[in-house]
Amino acid sequence: MSAPDNESDYEDEGFDFSGDEDEELDEETLIWQLLLLINPGDEDTALQQFARFREAREEAGEDGTEAVDIVQDVIDWTSGYHVDWKDTESFIDSIAQLASRWNLRVDWGVEDPTDDEFLDRTDVPELMSIAHDRLREHGYTVWNRDTGGDAYAGWIALRRDDENMQAVAAALGIDIRPGSDAF
Repeated sequence: MSAPDNESDYEDEGFDFSGDEDEELDEETLIWQLLLLINPGDEDTALQQFARFREAREEAGEDGTEAVDIVQDVIDWTSGYHVDWKDTESFIDSIAQLASRWNLRVDWGVEDPTDDEFLDRTDVPELMSIAHDRLREHGYTVWNRDTGGDAYAGWIALRRDDENMQAVAAALGIDIRPGSDAF
């Protein structure tokens, strides 16, 4: 299997995702770029997820499944999160799992973030904002996307790639915001 050509080092003179005026990047190329962004320094994982994306896309055929939904399925709990609007415990668990990829731990401001009392008095947007702020201190950005429903979903990428993330998401038609501003 081969992946689309890419520029994985975004610090080198920047990478323009918009292409030439007459050139439009295809969806697979944009998905590959998205996977590289949400798997910084881990091209192997991005490649595995890209292969699963292609397989799932082929299986879905023309059933109307959006590319972003397929991506969410292939990255969930490895490079992304997707939780119910009131599932604070799963959100904390998924962010902990994602942050551990870079040997980071989010300080939620309490001794035990799994304490029922704490979980009952907070919500996912508040927790997302905390995670966003704590991970920004280490050079990462928590992103959330509009799911069009009662759930929160997104991923984490390097802070230096914020502009590239916004460009790729816009080209894919994915409405994203930093975790400090949940949908």
